[in-house]
Amino acid sequence: MIYVSDKARNRISEIMKESHIEGQPEFFLRVSVVGGGCSGLSYKLDFDNIQKPTDQIFEDKGVKVVTDLKSFLYLVNTTLDFSDGLNGKGFFFNNPNASRTCGCGESFAV
Repeated sequence: MIYVSDKARNRISEIMKESHIEGQPEFFLRVSVVGGGCSGLSYKLDFDNIQKPTDQIFEDKGVKVVTDLKSFLYLVNTTLDFSDGLNGKGFFFNNPNASRTCGCGESFAV
């Protein structure tokens, strides 16, 4: 399962509204893990409307989250959160599978 915090849900809803895709059930949040970043792996977030046969599909707090099977192996029991504080603004992941993360929180290693 991939979880979504209340703050992340609210921000996702705002972005979907700004992008004029709110209320369109075919759109979802795609979460991926890609190579790169200072710790070796990075998170990637996109809105998408095309599901692939091997996609893993979850819904938490009304947010449909889709990930490919390879990325899901790194994301099991991860929570997507959002911060708008002074120390940084944006989405971040609380990933229990990460052995280390970089200072910016956008990169991790297992």
